[in-house]
Amino acid sequence: MNMRNIAIIAHVDHGKTTLVDGLLKQSGTFRDNQKVAECVMDSNDLERERGITILSKCTSVNWHGTHINIVDTPGHADFGGEVERILSMVDGVVLLVDASEGPMPQTKFVLGKALKLGLCPIVVINKADKADARVDEVLDEVFDLFVSLNANDKQLDFPVLYASGRNGWAVKDMSDEKKDLTPLFQLILDYVPEPACDLNAPFSMLATTLEANKFIGRLLTGKIQTGTLHVNDTVKVLDGQNKELERVRISKILAYRGLDRVALEEAHAGDIVAVAGIVKGTVADTICALDVNQAIKAQPIDPPTLAMTFSINDSPLAGREGDKVTSRMIWDRLCKEAEGNIALKISRTDSSDSFEVAGRGELQLGVLIETMRREGFELSISRPRVLMKRDENGQLLEPFEEVVIDVDEEFSGNVVEKLGQRKAELVEMIPSQIGNKVRLIFNAPSRGLIGYHSEFLTDTRGTGIMNRSFKDYEPYKGEIDSRRNGVLVSSENGTAVAYSLWKLQDRGPMFIDANVPVYVGMIIGEHTKSNDLEVNPTKAKQLTNIRAAGKDEAIDLIPPRKLSLEQALSYIQEDELLEVTPKTLRLRKRILDPIARKRAKPEVMA
Repeated sequence: MNMRNIAIIAHVDHGKTTLVDGLLKQSGTFRDNQKVAECVMDSNDLERERGITILSKCTSVNWHGTHINIVDTPGHADFGGEVERILSMVDGVVLLVDASEGPMPQTKFVLGKALKLGLCPIVVINKADKADARVDEVLDEVFDLFVSLNANDKQLDFPVLYASGRNGWAVKDMSDEKKDLTPLFQLILDYVPEPACDLNAPFSMLATTLEANKFIGRLLTGKIQTGTLHVNDTVKVLDGQNKELERVRISKILAYRGLDRVALEEAHAGDIVAVAGIVKGTVADTICALDVNQAIKAQPIDPPTLAMTFSINDSPLAGREGDKVTSRMIWDRLCKEAEGNIALKISRTDSSDSFEVAGRGELQLGVLIETMRREGFELSISRPRVLMKRDENGQLLEPFEEVVIDVDEEFSGNVVEKLGQRKAELVEMIPSQIGNKVRLIFNAPSRGLIGYHSEFLTDTRGTGIMNRSFKDYEPYKGEIDSRRNGVLVSSENGTAVAYSLWKLQDRGPMFIDANVPVYVGMIIGEHTKSNDLEVNPTKAKQLTNIRAAGKDEAIDLIPPRKLSLEQALSYIQEDELLEVTPKTLRLRKRILDPIARKRAKPEVMA
């Protein structure tokens, strides 16, 4: 069977998933009259809402007798654990770049991983029909990017296509007829090598993703490196140190044919399949025949750079909305997540009610929290903190990120000043050919960027675009001033009253509406000054039988400032927590009792 295995890699929103939709439609995977959702590969609710790919997904098309397995990978560096594993399954990559924006940080991140593995990319400059497309300049930028990533001569001699995934065409030259995606299909067949696999050797495959299926059980997906696998074959599982973990019987073999998973009786070297029946084996383990003793080398995964503490919800309003509230339930769910997501590390803390979760960034951990709250969990989450490490000389190192900002020129001075205060260094400043825009590239410590995004949107009036990707560990930059205002903290239990909130508006913007339940220690707004202030949002207007001169005051409430999950996580300080329930996000003090809080303040802030 003729076969090709490719991954499509690109920055967030450069059109990967839309292009895959086009390939599926034009290869005859769907019937002509079949109703197909847009972005069929983004199947997860969160992916559709956020417009990003979080989990890599596999599909396949048949083009003139050649079976092409296509993997749609995440473009965000926070989900890099997914990208690194997937690239080990494929023999070629299609690098998709926006014809207007050009190469972006996550393009660089994923491409660097692919080039290190020796893969030779096909470059597709997508959205070439846009009014602000600049295909020639973008091609030069892509070449410069390959050079900066130490691509070899063969990788630098990459083929190029210009395309519009949404309109379903690709051409070798912009003057060619823009008809369909045939040039892309043909280039994949001509340029991407067939899987280099030995059909006659004993069976072996490396598990690259894990998922739980409620009907079949645990499913491990990977590319078969050697040999043939049959249903009911007995295999063994080896870890990275060649230690045997278990011997099991394969109960099912599933492969992608279009978007559907089809059960197979046997599968051969080179194909990407999912197998059921394995109990202990997990991601990065080798599944092999009984006479194989050497594990397949797994791609190393970049270490976590950010950690949060997940605790039980112990607020007075706990248990009202969620049905999963105990520490055992939270621990079991985190263990299940860490099993399939090897970029995530979980550990117990000194307290039996809280656990440390370390990941690659705020977005990855935010997606986990959002998923858990939709499953009915109630949690208390701490402020994110970066994970430091020491080099061989004992010098303290911290994670740094490359930050690329596209902003109107008038706001650039403010952005440079704010990031300078957060210990970021301006590396490059590139004026844009179109409009009054400028691109700023910074090298910034990760901890300086926590909480900056909402401030950035305010400073640029919502017009700025910021992209970040992990760069490396570099020497510690010293203390960073925290300039956040204080907060308004409820001093009473009860329900917020409109009259009281109206009277408190002069003290600062509110985070809550009227008629919302509040409790002692809950944060209801931001103070205009740097200190925290205890206020009573439950106080109603005093009614008397004496008529006052003049008319009653009209209560005119300013709409509250509603924080998203990521904004709330980056807003809270060390002595505060975010209470997450299926329906509500509440900010609160870690210690609710005001007297106990004043006594403990030096310890909390230490």
